[in-house]
Amino acid sequence: MDTSFRKSFEPFISRFDPCKPIPVKYYETPPQLYLGFQPEGLEQFSPAEALKHGTLWPALYAPYSNPYRHDGK
Repeated sequence: MDTSFRKSFEPFISRFDPCKPIPVKYYETPPQLYLGFQPEGLEQFSPAEALKHGTLWPALYAPYSNPYRHDGK
């Protein structure tokens, strides 16, 4: 699956905003939006890996990294 789950947009920035503006804002979209119906024979994690990742199917796993931090954590 080559779909990017992170999207971005540029909000309107007013010169009267009291705080320093964030020029680009990011949001995440869940993987199930791009899957449609579950295909037959979809790859599965092992039970231990499924507990670690929070889902049984690798196609539905989307790790989150903070887009506002420079070190990617």
